[in-house]
Amino acid sequence: MPLSPFSASAVSAWLLVLLCAVSGTYCLLRARRAERRAGGAAGGEAVMGLGMAVMAVPVGTGPWGPPVLLAVFCAASVHALWLLRDGVHHAHHLVGSLAMAYMALTLGGGPEHGHGRAGLPLVTGALLVYYAGYVLLGGARLVTAGGGALPAAAGSAAKAGAGTGGGGGSGVDAEGGVDDLTRACRLAMGTGMLAMLLTM
Repeated sequence: MPLSPFSASAVSAWLLVLLCAVSGTYCLLRARRAERRAGGAAGGEAVMGLGMAVMAVPVGTGPWGPPVLLAVFCAASVHALWLLRDGVHHAHHLVGSLAMAYMALTLGGGPEHGHGRAGLPLVTGALLVYYAGYVLLGGARLVTAGGGALPAAAGSAAKAGAGTGGGGGSGVDAEGGVDDLTRACRLAMGTGMLAMLLTM
């Protein structure tokens, strides 16, 4: 049966929905301001964030079903494959899209379960290890970027902005890195993915 709206599980689920929705919306706004290549990556992140928000909605609340989610994330996987032409650093988008498609396959069990099947232990375990590492590494990078590296990066970005018109607000700094807000957004989505995988 659907979760009580005031149960601890429901509150946690709605907090995850909020976290993913805010992150996805930020990525969507960043995609609209970015140049074509950066916009493609940001758009993929927006699909991931908003899709995670939909998937995290407590069972029995939303009108969508696993087939819709599976179709969306299969399409996102194709988009992620297309992004790989610009470099293997986009592989994370592909892993995320495939992970979401995999989770969509496990949805749709009886109403008493958040997932119909537990999934394949090897696949679930590999994804847990990947996202645990991603979250730890992302957190370390965010802390480092917020420390001594930030003034230097800000100075470089300011110089580049003067010569290029500011980079279009893509969330990418002058040296090809990403700004702190974008790092925090990606970290939030990675944490959300880890939380959802832990329920399987």
